[in-house]
Amino acid sequence: MTASSDARIVESADVADSATIGSGSSIWHLAQVREHARLGENCVVGRGAYIGTGVELGDNCKVQNYALVYEPAKLEAGVFIGPAVVLTNDTYPRAVNPDGTPKSAHDWTPVGVTIREGAAIGARAVCVAPVTIGRWATIAAGSVVTKDVPDFALMAGVPARRLGWVGRAGVRLVERDGAWVCPQTGDVYREVDGALREDANA
Repeated sequence: MTASSDARIVESADVADSATIGSGSSIWHLAQVREHARLGENCVVGRGAYIGTGVELGDNCKVQNYALVYEPAKLEAGVFIGPAVVLTNDTYPRAVNPDGTPKSAHDWTPVGVTIREGAAIGARAVCVAPVTIGRWATIAAGSVVTKDVPDFALMAGVPARRLGWVGRAGVRLVERDGAWVCPQTGDVYREVDGALREDANA
């Protein structure tokens, strides 16, 4: 394994020799990090979490206890994965082929979930691959995401639907004078054609 000298990997964690662990990252009890996974700087992988083969985490990601991040998922910087979240990788899951023979690694093609910068996935949510979760979006606990999620969207339900918008602080935005405003930071956002954009002129 390639790990920075200040990375913390507890003895009970199972980290593959070919994994790369960035500076300041922590891998906690009973977590598993598979072959060729790449974790950026200051990442946290909680107790019992699973990081699949070749999965990529950007800097400052948090994967909470017992989350399952199956390959080939890609997480950009600052992504939060809540406890017991599942990122799937098999569109048509089966244990056996149509003739009843056991499926092998050559009998299916993994597809991944992509999570963009700053997005947060709430506890026990499931993201069904292939989907992309937009920048700074929030997926409510227990949701099932089956379609791509736009930047800054607040999603909830089974299947998940957009309930509103959130800002970088994760707080639900309020509509004011034709714009969307974060009640915590005061940041202003504009909605154009169903997409939200930060207003650099506000």
